[in-house]
Amino acid sequence: MTLEIILIIVSVLCLLLGFLGTFVPVLPGAPLAWLGLLAAYFNPRTPISLALLIICGVVALAVSVLDNIFPLAMTKQSGGSKAGTTGATLGLIAGFFIGPVGIILGPFAGAFIGEIIHDSSDIKKCLKAALGAFKGFLLGTGLKMIAVAFFIWIYILALIK
Repeated sequence: MTLEIILIIVSVLCLLLGFLGTFVPVLPGAPLAWLGLLAAYFNPRTPISLALLIICGVVALAVSVLDNIFPLAMTKQSGGSKAGTTGATLGLIAGFFIGPVGIILGPFAGAFIGEIIHDSSDIKKCLKAALGAFKGFLLGTGLKMIAVAFFIWIYILALIK
């Protein structure tokens, strides 16, 4: 197997795992996808420039940081606690085993349960905080998906040139 083929395989695997990582919390989505572009950079068949690679690296880093900030910020903005954010993450992990509906509803249910455990005196407040955590989760996940889809698009364009 030639080095070019190995680099193509590594690139595709990293990009696909990166996309999967946009909604699976144990996989670092954007950084994995960026590694796919890095492997492609070293392949003479894919004309990816160093400048583009650096820009994508900065985007991957920014998206990864924002993905951790959005749920916290949205939960706090909605009057929630760290328990709501932790619950949203645990709900996502549990929801992953249920399927697509679980991935979508798991963070909300987890945030709600986390808020109830933290303070069950005001159910409306718990619900509002859970909605905030859920909105933050969706915002972060959406941002990661857009960035990784863009990385995949860059790779496809580079591969067909």
